[in-house]
Amino acid sequence: MNYFLAALAHHGYLLLFLMVLAEAIGLPVPAALALVAAGAAVAARVLHAPIALALALGAMLFGDCLLFTLGRYTGWALLGVLCRVSANPETCILRSAESFYKRGKLTLIFAKFVPGLNTMAPPLAGTMKMRPLQFLRLDFTGTLLYVLAYGGLGYLFRDFVKSITRGFQTAGHVMTGALVIAVIGYVIYRIRIFRRNKVYTVVPRVQVAELALKLQSEERDRIVLADVRSHGYYDSHAARIKGSIRIEPNNLEAELESLPKDKDIYVYCT
Repeated sequence: MNYFLAALAHHGYLLLFLMVLAEAIGLPVPAALALVAAGAAVAARVLHAPIALALALGAMLFGDCLLFTLGRYTGWALLGVLCRVSANPETCILRSAESFYKRGKLTLIFAKFVPGLNTMAPPLAGTMKMRPLQFLRLDFTGTLLYVLAYGGLGYLFRDFVKSITRGFQTAGHVMTGALVIAVIGYVIYRIRIFRRNKVYTVVPRVQVAELALKLQSEERDRIVLADVRSHGYYDSHAARIKGSIRIEPNNLEAELESLPKDKDIYVYCT
């Protein structure tokens, strides 16, 4: 914390703005730590509270609006890029989509506090074609709560945080060693997860023309065509491929029980 206070004193509000913006656009930068440090700096009268609050809100909202706009025009492609660091990108996307499915647009209010979802929520809202003003209203509410929570934490517990970081500084070599061990452990963990999920990298697919021919042939009675579009891309009035059925991906276990066991099942999404 002493390091952050010194850095904030020398570089002012620019450091706070850049760190919060970096996390907002998906970079692995601890904005929460910057906000805690900024809160402590306000308590120490190094920074002015209104300016720090405005810059933190502006940085977070700018990054969120950028991802929202990109998600609106690039769809799942951007979500795949943001989830690339995840052990299982598809699970990353579906978990975020499930939050919207269960809690609706109010997900944006608490998304900042959930690792992974904090980056995925704005572009996911964009892919679901949420109205920009509605997104701004909900995202502003969630951002304000996030900034006040961590900034207030630093403000209220400035002395406590300083005493902890002072202990970290005296044990610098131990912390460095622990960090190295943690990085090595993380790399080993990612390798294990990659090998375990490698079986899912090849998903059986069929070309549209090939399936269309089957649907027009005598095989039609042995085929079930299912629409598995995620929440946000599908509603009760959405158009489906003729003859297809609807399967809700967020209720998959129950849906699978209702499918015939003696037919070939083809699924399609967005």
